[in-house]
Amino acid sequence: MWNELGISGGTAIIILIALYYVIKWAVRNGIKEAYRAITGEKTNEDIQNEKELKELGSDSEDQ
Repeated sequence: MWNELGISGGTAIIILIALYYVIKWAVRNGIKEAYRAITGEKTNEDIQNEKELKELGSDSEDQ
């Protein structure tokens, strides 16, 4: 089947793996956005990311 499309088996596997992670990322972000819209709260991951960004921002100002 893949040969008819001009794709080797290894290339097809790599494309399917990449597609899996893209869909996983999109669903995860959609769920997080819906959670924020419903509850009005930030997720723990968002809080952690903001904390890390502040730390990185203060480190770059010191240099």
